[in-house]
Amino acid sequence: MKSIVIRQPNELVIEERDIPQPATGEVRVKVKLAGICGSDSHIYRGHNPFAKYPRVIGHEFFGVIDAVGEGVNPARIGERVSVDPVISCGHCYPCSVGKPNVCTSLVVLGVHRDGGFSEYAAVPAKNAWHIPDSIEDKHAVMVEPFTIAANVTGQAKPTEQDVALIYGAGPMGLVTVQALKGVYRVKQVIVVDRIPERLAMAERCGADLIINNSAQSLQAVLDEKGIKPTLIVDAACHPSILQEAVNLASPAARIVLMGFSSDPSSIAQQGITGKELTLYSSRLNANKFPVVIDWLEKGLIDPDKLITHVMDYRHVSDAMARFENDQQHCCKVLLTFAD
Repeated sequence: MKSIVIRQPNELVIEERDIPQPATGEVRVKVKLAGICGSDSHIYRGHNPFAKYPRVIGHEFFGVIDAVGEGVNPARIGERVSVDPVISCGHCYPCSVGKPNVCTSLVVLGVHRDGGFSEYAAVPAKNAWHIPDSIEDKHAVMVEPFTIAANVTGQAKPTEQDVALIYGAGPMGLVTVQALKGVYRVKQVIVVDRIPERLAMAERCGADLIINNSAQSLQAVLDEKGIKPTLIVDAACHPSILQEAVNLASPAARIVLMGFSSDPSSIAQQGITGKELTLYSSRLNANKFPVVIDWLEKGLIDPDKLITHVMDYRHVSDAMARFENDQQHCCKVLLTFAD
């Protein structure tokens, strides 16, 4: 089989590898579609501190079960599945309180263990989620990105009276816009970014107000309109954002951080305590695949608004270059592995 491998930072190759045999409790997935994520680019460029090389990247993938290991019902062969990349132990403290995404022995497909940028992938059977026939393939591969939004909203618990501010109109910001508007029907969603084309995507995804903060002060715009956000999501992941978010937030607001920057954020405690703000952080997803599959079945979200390119996996170098270098026109790139 063919697999896309990062041998070391900045060295991407397509290798011939043996087709994996599913171990006990595993299924083998014949991959049909996989999505490129920013973390794949970070592994490629040597900027992901969790990655080990060489590595088959890819943690957003969809396909069909074509073999099962011992202990797995053979009736699952032929089942369409989307794969949750989070593999957890199930018994440590985080797992016991419903946070397998920060398991003390966490393994993420495509990061710590070979992922889905391959013609076949062996994965734990419990991580392969059945996709109903009503959900088309290119939407099924988008379940994982939307679980990021499901994880954010699962913690922050939006309501219809919320005024939400999202920093960043990249894929993670855009899935969050769709969840807030399509699922939770929040009162207002504001998106701030510096790329006009990305802001236009945010508007198509349901944003009520878009602000280009390269041309105008975010604080000045919100002050002029008398807006105090009650929910703020940092999907731009820059350490300077937290203090501004604290300044802008309404009393009793929630702030959700999604970034992995190792640079410190300098913030004054007074603003957090004085307004009694709640800070959350969100990593990966905690059992959110069934939540997003339900959203798709009900038509509450629309992955088509994020998918800008579909390319054959053999053109992965071109696909990665486009993803990294064309933020104006490229949002979500899907790789095809099988018809």
